[in-house]
Amino acid sequence: MRAIALIVAASASSLALADFNPGTLTQWDFNGSSATTVPGGTGTPMASFGAGSASLFGGVTASFASGIVDGGSSDPVNTSPPNYAWNITTFPAQGAGDQTRGVQFNVSTVGWDKIVVNWDQRNSNTASRFVKFLYSLDGVSFTDAGLASGGIFDISAGITWFNGLSANLSAIAGVANNANFAFRMVSTFGPTGAYMPSNPTSTYGTSGTWRLDMVTINGNFIPAPGALALLGLAGFAARRRR
Repeated sequence: MRAIALIVAASASSLALADFNPGTLTQWDFNGSSATTVPGGTGTPMASFGAGSASLFGGVTASFASGIVDGGSSDPVNTSPPNYAWNITTFPAQGAGDQTRGVQFNVSTVGWDKIVVNWDQRNSNTASRFVKFLYSLDGVSFTDAGLASGGIFDISAGITWFNGLSANLSAIAGVANNANFAFRMVSTFGPTGAYMPSNPTSTYGTSGTWRLDMVTINGNFIPAPGALALLGLAGFAARRRR
């Protein structure tokens, strides 16, 4: 009986580590055998890990471009192909359409909490320097994430990768365990009340580009009730044997 109790306790311990350690729900690396064959295509690229959807909105257009130039993204694949990034363009005219164009990702967080979104971004010199992160609890209405969780991102140089950008949503009620969770990255005005270029010596232009890579949704897996019961039973059995 003692041997059985030890085995159960050891199994429960392994399960606890697996269930409570952070992990990745979904990721897009936008990789493919060529820039025209990335799975899902330019408008709706498929997730490379996990499940979810990615789409364009507001009138932006997209292609796929190298993820290794200009210092490269954090993608461990260091050749192109297959390392590509999602290249977004056709932004609003200067002084118009604040927060109306960008990209959207829909990812169910059912079974997960402490959600954090990470990504890498490279702007062209004339692209909008400021990026706003918005989130949705119903997939329809979007809310400013706020500065505390990384609401506005300053891509303060052109032709340079900014890797490891992060929006921490773990403290926002309703994001966890939500089948309808979604988020957007949109172009937004700078402090001047107009779009500002990533390169201060350039002029903002609608044909400027954002290059996105390694869009990753991380969180902590929420143990199912059966797993919690097993952990409790194993702990009880171990205490009895001691």
